[in-house]
Amino acid sequence: MKNTAVKILIAANVLVFLLQFVSNGWIEDVLALWPLQPIEGEVHFRPWQIVTYAFLHETSNFFHIFFNMFALFMFGSEIERYVGPRRLLICYFASVVTAALTQLLVPALFGAPPGITLGASGGVFGLLLAYAIMFPTRKIVLLIPPIPMPAWLFATIFACIELFLGVTGTLSGIAHFAHLGGMIGSALVVTQWRRAAIRKIR
Repeated sequence: MKNTAVKILIAANVLVFLLQFVSNGWIEDVLALWPLQPIEGEVHFRPWQIVTYAFLHETSNFFHIFFNMFALFMFGSEIERYVGPRRLLICYFASVVTAALTQLLVPALFGAPPGITLGASGGVFGLLLAYAIMFPTRKIVLLIPPIPMPAWLFATIFACIELFLGVTGTLSGIAHFAHLGGMIGSALVVTQWRRAAIRKIR
């Protein structure tokens, strides 16, 4: 079965998304990524949230899960065919975790108000960077405007945009630093794979 890991990830995200509609907010309370700072005098953060938040999405915005799953399929499928399901999952969840850690620590340095984080975007941005490293000259076409460009340039532009938006506080409510954190996680993983491959050759 091709792209098994990607299909499982997508199915899990869709299942949790459907469960969110009948949970009366319980799933978000327990599984979303809450800040380390107290909210209304109480700390809601729990360690497992650095992973579970990535399976939740905004139920009021269908495009949130749609675009995340579309990108997960587009980039993840090619990566899985290249490195296998195990490495795909390692890269994805490393990105999810580093995205969460970045979101917990960095926004507070810029005075951003504490809030919950949910969505697979951190993992998806990690896969985007991994794709750009593995297939730098592959052409990617933007949806709006439909301009083809090499994967390395596509990933670089998105990273610069996220950094600018995060530092300036533009488009508040979007976890820009989590997206950058996801890229850091995949960069560390792919770099380690390449070092291991070089050592094996030597």
